[in-house]
Amino acid sequence: MVAALSECLAGFVSSGESGILCKESSDADLYRSLSDSRPKAPARDQSSPKLLDRLKEALRARHYSPRTESTYHQWVKRYIFFHNVRHPAEMAEPEINAFLTHLAVKHKVSASTQNQALSALLFLYRHVIGREIGDLGDVIRARKPKRVPVVMTREEVKLVLDNLSDDKWLAASLMYGTGLRLMECMRLRVQDIDFSKNQILVRHGKGAKDRVTMLPDSLKIPLQSHLERVKAIHDRDLSDSWGGVEMPVALGRKYPNASKEWRWQWVFPQANRWQNPKTGEQGRHHMDESLVQKAVREAVIKASLVKRATCHTFRHSFATHLLESGYDIRTVQELLGHEDVKTTMIYTHVLNRGPAGVQSPFDDL
Repeated sequence: MVAALSECLAGFVSSGESGILCKESSDADLYRSLSDSRPKAPARDQSSPKLLDRLKEALRARHYSPRTESTYHQWVKRYIFFHNVRHPAEMAEPEINAFLTHLAVKHKVSASTQNQALSALLFLYRHVIGREIGDLGDVIRARKPKRVPVVMTREEVKLVLDNLSDDKWLAASLMYGTGLRLMECMRLRVQDIDFSKNQILVRHGKGAKDRVTMLPDSLKIPLQSHLERVKAIHDRDLSDSWGGVEMPVALGRKYPNASKEWRWQWVFPQANRWQNPKTGEQGRHHMDESLVQKAVREAVIKASLVKRATCHTFRHSFATHLLESGYDIRTVQELLGHEDVKTTMIYTHVLNRGPAGVQSPFDDL
């Protein structure tokens, strides 16, 4: 048991994470688990990677996003603490069932959150521990509500945009004008924008899928002016022996000088340069998404909107307004990058084709 405890706790303290994981455990729980009379797990080879390290390697080998890696890491830790720091290899379907039921009953998590936890545990058992999980039995599922997305009218979109300025205005305008998600907008590179064809290439979107969307004519001149300012910043960085950006996957090793090329630069670079004190790497990240989120939130307040509009509301409004203009749903599906048209169908519920758009037969009397 000591070996299992050592593996599970490895890296927990250094991670600096706290809060929700600690709610499930205490020091007394850890000491009780050390003195537990259950059979001890076989001694682990000290040269082999630890459990969470193996989880990280398995995720990266399958090209999962950094955010998914962090999320799965948290769920596995929470699962281990919930069962008094038992090693996952000692547990199976009953323990997974108990954990998922606990999330739904005690913490009242949403259905998507519960499914996310289940996905993390299935990945752990399938790709790290090497065991397939069978029937989970009568697990209590959080009910998945059917919600209609918040959509702004064209007038409301204009009011919000009028309360934004500079690069925040341009980012919000692109999200509404192209249907980009917030992080897709932040991760745009110079080469992804084709002014001659009036299109934007979205690379590695949700689900690791690329897609093409339009570039609004009215945004071409503001975007070109913005890129001229970004180019001046990039040239100044190069003169100061900086100018590098993070490259996708292993392209940085394949093309070591590409990170300083203009075409690879971020469309929305951050204001300050960064440097890794350990590796000596330096350059600029893209703008932090929280800056745009804060600006949009303040703009919504200034516009006196009662709706809870966020950056993602621009995407909802983009899809709805296209359908209102008569574009077919398959076209909207392609622009949004939805794998299933059923996902796009939700926007038909917010059109004026429901009860408000139907004339009662009483009015014909």
